[in-house]
Amino acid sequence: MTFDTNPDRSPPTSARIARRLVAPVILSAAIGSLVLAVPPLRGVASEIAHLHPVWVLAAIAFEIGSCLGFVVIFRLFFDEVPAGAARELALTEQGSGALLPGGGVGALAIGAWLLRRAGMLTSSIIDRSSALFFLTSAVNVAALLGGGALLIVREPVGGYDLLRAGIPIFGGLAAAAAVLAIPTVLRRSPHRRWPSWLVDLASGIVRARRSLLAPSWRLLGAAGYLGFDIAALGATFAATGHPLPLAPLVLGYLIGYLANLIPVPGGFGVLEGGLAGTLIAYGAPGTQAAAAVIVYHAIAFWIPSLGGLAGYALLRRRLGGYAPQRPAPSKRSVASSGTPPKYASSTCPKIGLAESA
Repeated sequence: MTFDTNPDRSPPTSARIARRLVAPVILSAAIGSLVLAVPPLRGVASEIAHLHPVWVLAAIAFEIGSCLGFVVIFRLFFDEVPAGAARELALTEQGSGALLPGGGVGALAIGAWLLRRAGMLTSSIIDRSSALFFLTSAVNVAALLGGGALLIVREPVGGYDLLRAGIPIFGGLAAAAAVLAIPTVLRRSPHRRWPSWLVDLASGIVRARRSLLAPSWRLLGAAGYLGFDIAALGATFAATGHPLPLAPLVLGYLIGYLANLIPVPGGFGVLEGGLAGTLIAYGAPGTQAAAAVIVYHAIAFWIPSLGGLAGYALLRRRLGGYAPQRPAPSKRSVASSGTPPKYASSTCPKIGLAESA
């Protein structure tokens, strides 16, 4: 992950934010026009027009729950940041993840840049941000493994279902093993000059792993962040009158979201294609899948985006008027990366001042 470590760079103005919102709005309109204009897709438009409104409202409520879940888990790793500022940072990160290409990685970069402007050490930012990223990713992997196992149990006969379940399980285990190996590799070569960002990344993996060994109620936020978002997609399927079983829903969601890695603002077009295609492969009816995914993505884009705009406006006001301090760079060795040191509240002087004002 690459972070912007220039704390003096001016934040985006309202005009810049508005310009960044133009592309998703245009893409939304283009998708809507395509659905209405292309004859084979008119059935999708008809499905959307006849969605059950109660289930759509439930999907909106679930998406709000997902956003709140992220705020809760964010506070676990940024506990030294004052509560108000932490909530605003978490909302801003979610809005950035919905809007920017690259999803979660772009959101982490925005959050890191704002924390650096507040005076936090870059090493602490990478450490804590990577811990947050890897913990939420671990929940994704656990859900992937659970969905694959459930699919096998639900339909134990048939090589096709075994293949559809086996590939996600193998991919999830391989990814988890690769990530967990990073701190071990660095620790076994303490005299090698590893890049400082890799040392901080490894420290974040250790922090994420230890957070699981010392349970906190805030860990429920990570489960809610993913679970409520999947529930929002499930609610849009229920709104079409064709609810999906849990295993295909979870697997289709997690695998389909990989399309969001394609750098398109808001993921418009690519996420719909990835989700709908994967869900259809797991047995969802085509027309209903397209309708459900289009409505889900509209909800999953606008709820976090509007929350992010509100959070950024509050955070910008909080950060305004205080000159960020430049802390001395910290030196870390791989040998001492057992327990990442907590930064004192003074490492975020700007946020601290604003909170006490």
